Amino acid sequence: MQFSRELVEAVISGEVTVSFRLWRRPQVKVGGRYPVGQTHIEIDSIEMLPFASITPADVRRSGEADRGSLRARAAHAGPIADDTLLYRLEFHVVDVAP
Repeated sequence: MQFSRELVEAVISGEVTVSFRLWRRPQVKVGGRYPVGQTHIEIDSIEMLPFASITPADVRRSGEADRGSLRARAAHAGPIADDTLLYRLEFHVVDVAP
């Protein structure tokens, strides 16, 4: 899974545990492990929800300062209105033996 350069360290440290993606279909699966920098994350859950229902807690857990910055980051794949469906991915850092 790709993360913006400024979020990678926060993902690796476990500070960021949620990501929102504007995908046509899921690009990851629950239980899948994906490299991020020198570590890996494991996907705990995937759900679809409209942008308007994203909670302030999830905005913080995604590493964003506010809903506007979250909308701007996720919009690289297309425009996001309040009713646009996004994938909400919850994950945690795992240790993977080399």
